[in-house]
Amino acid sequence: MAGHSKFKNIMHRKGRADAVRSKLFSKLSREITVAAKAGLPDPNMNPRLRLAVNNAKAESVPRDVIERAIKKSQMGDAADYTEIRYEGVAVGGVGIIVEVLTDNRNRAAANVRTIFGKLGGNMGATGSVTFNFDRMGQIEYPAKVASEDAMMEAAIEAGAADVEADLGEDGSGHTVFTAFEDLNEVAQALEKAFGEASSTKIVWRPKSLVPVSGDQAATVMKLLDALEDDDDVQNVYANADISDEDAAKYAG
Repeated sequence: MAGHSKFKNIMHRKGRADAVRSKLFSKLSREITVAAKAGLPDPNMNPRLRLAVNNAKAESVPRDVIERAIKKSQMGDAADYTEIRYEGVAVGGVGIIVEVLTDNRNRAAANVRTIFGKLGGNMGATGSVTFNFDRMGQIEYPAKVASEDAMMEAAIEAGAADVEADLGEDGSGHTVFTAFEDLNEVAQALEKAFGEASSTKIVWRPKSLVPVSGDQAATVMKLLDALEDDDDVQNVYANADISDEDAAKYAG
């Protein structure tokens, strides 16, 4: 296990503005509605819904908003969302995966393609990028819940695949990665040891990172921000390795 690999997923930068946070609430609510519509409207009986609700709570989405999103799934006029994955390449050879939940497939495809085109990227066929990523479970805890050694020991005991720690003042804390099929079991074991996680989700984790700097880093960050800002886009993943200095310099 690599406890110090310093994996950088710049799709999850902190310090969201109010407008961005409002958009995040909308996306989390949409995922709750889709999860509830796809299965039972009870988080205890629907693993996907349970993950969606927990992640919404972690982002401080109000309880009434969560309840409305679940109720919406049972209404006859609830939007029929389609899940789509797009893949593309940005400047510098950075691979990007875009997960979409949309009620208009044509609009979503046109918007994503336009964003790639305007910012130096190119759309690719299905599978053209994902082979460079692993589909994994990801569990996040704040730094204060445990030491690096304690988290590592507990994660190994629970059957996790990897653990990363960024415990500095502005760090993300502990990030535990699991095999896709082991996420629920590992999450439950860690919850017994450290309490409820700040985030539990399925992600695309890069197998290796592509270094970009200077103008290329700026362009990649603009592309990722534009994709995340689109209403139909739920998640964006990239294998870009951007230094802290460039990230701070070119942050929008």
